[in-house]
Amino acid sequence: MKFIHIADVHLGAVPDSDKPWAGERRREIWDSFRNIIDICNKEKADLLLIAGDLFHKQPLIKELKEVNYCFSRLETARVVIMAGNHDYIGPRSKYPDFGWDGKVYMFLDESLESVYFPDIDTTVYGLSYHKRDITEPLYDTVKPSGDDSIHILLAHGGDEKNIPINRKKLMDAGFDYVALGHIHKPEIISEKMAYAGSLEPLDKNETGPRGYILGEITKDKGKRTEIRFIKSSLREYKTLAFAVNPETTNAALKDMVKVKIADEGPQNIYKIRIEGFRDESIHYDKEALYALGNILEVTDESVPDYDFDTLYRENADNLIGMFIKKIRENGQGEVAEKALYYGIEALLQTRDKD
Repeated sequence: MKFIHIADVHLGAVPDSDKPWAGERRREIWDSFRNIIDICNKEKADLLLIAGDLFHKQPLIKELKEVNYCFSRLETARVVIMAGNHDYIGPRSKYPDFGWDGKVYMFLDESLESVYFPDIDTTVYGLSYHKRDITEPLYDTVKPSGDDSIHILLAHGGDEKNIPINRKKLMDAGFDYVALGHIHKPEIISEKMAYAGSLEPLDKNETGPRGYILGEITKDKGKRTEIRFIKSSLREYKTLAFAVNPETTNAALKDMVKVKIADEGPQNIYKIRIEGFRDESIHYDKEALYALGNILEVTDESVPDYDFDTLYRENADNLIGMFIKKIRENGQGEVAEKALYYGIEALLQTRDKD
């Protein structure tokens, strides 16, 4: 039995809403979801497991229709879906009365239920959120039935506000696979339990690859589960660090950033960090770097390459000289070194203004 496990798609979300690429990112989340349907067909998957938060909030009927059309395109896979803490089944939820395609089974109850697929001898267990926060550890006592079919648990949670999860208890519960959602970073906990993570990164802190879990459970000579994470996201958030030296000009830094973005992928979204020692007369033009691609932020942590001995000799009788002497007498290590660089830069800027 072959399955694809996804979670936290967050259809309707608009990452980086204040950036020029926000509208494109909203469309890409839908594109990534549609791509999963194509992957299911290509892999001839038996099940598509969706472990909560398919939508960023409780969906509208028109959104459910769009998703349902996608499900109708599945050639071999059946869909099992649960509502998570974002798209929970509240009083105004459209989920309970929606007419899903025949390939789709949605857990609607807030307590554990199951669905059995006889042709693949597989039982899937799950529940849906009926409120945003659930603090009870609902999965701590769940167990599969004792028969020899394949047993899969669909679960959403893992923090104190959203169904706390005891990983050891779940691993020991006896399921052949536990398909987890809610944590956006993909993580294979064991061959029988994993967080799929979000399909697309949803904010600047979600660095690293995003995608889905492809798994297969066989019953030849005892049940065996094999899974692997597959990257499928259209973009990634990445942090790029650039080490400068006293010879690095603004133009040189700009060229360095251009080349690196071309290598890493112009579709990705970047945080730029400048570090190292620059010529004391140079101040890097951060605004010019924003024009080079999808740049979220630029941080300049470089420090001027001061000749402190010469500075001290030239300023021994004023505040600059006194500051250098005091720091050298009372501090050592990285913190003292940074205080010396930043303090001198501030003092020199003040002097130059005067």
